[in-house]
Amino acid sequence: MTPQRVRLVAIFAVILLSGLTLVAWTQVWFDIRLETGQSLPISGDVAAPALTALALSGLALAGALAIAGIVFRVILGILQAAIGALVVTSAALALADPITASARSISAATGVAGAQSISTLVSHVSASAWPLLSLSFGILLVLLGLAIVATARLWPSSSRKYQAVRLEQADGDRSAAGDWDALSDGRDPTEASR
Repeated sequence: MTPQRVRLVAIFAVILLSGLTLVAWTQVWFDIRLETGQSLPISGDVAAPALTALALSGLALAGALAIAGIVFRVILGILQAAIGALVVTSAALALADPITASARSISAATGVAGAQSISTLVSHVSASAWPLLSLSFGILLVLLGLAIVATARLWPSSSRKYQAVRLEQADGDRSAAGDWDALSDGRDPTEASR
C-alpha cells in the first residue's frame, strides 16, 4: 500500500468511525421497564452524553490530520487514541450500570430522585446493540490512533498551499505588498525610491 493510500485510508477511517459514533449516540440504547408497567426508551444522548463531543472532535481531528506535518500527525494520532479510549469508557459505564446511566430520564418520568429510590422502581432493563457497537467503535478508534502514530513518518508531506507565503518584490517593482514587507523587516520603503 502506498503512503498516500495509507494516509487517505486513515483519514477516511477517522471520519467513518467518528460518524458512526455520532449515529450511535442518537439511537435507543436501553429499554427501561418500570414496576408500574411503563416503558422508557433511553437513547445514547442520555446514557452516554459525552459521545457527541467525542465524535465531533474526531471529525475535526480528521480535518487537521489532512494537512498536518509529521510532528502534528503523531500528536493527532495520540489524541485520536485518547478520544477512542474516552468513547470506550463512556459506553462501558453505560453498559455496566444502565439504571444509573438512565437516572435522569427515570426521574423525569416518575418524579423520584436518588440512585437507591430509582433502582427500586425498575423491574427490567433490556439493552440494544448500540452500546456494544459504540464500545467497538471506541476500540477501533484507539487502534486507529495508534496506527496513525506508527505510520506518521510514511505519509507524504502536506502540500505547499498550506505553508506560509511571503510575497517578494521583483527588481524595480514598487508594490503595496513590497512596502508592507519592507516595513515588517524594519526597513523604510521610501529609501529605495530615493
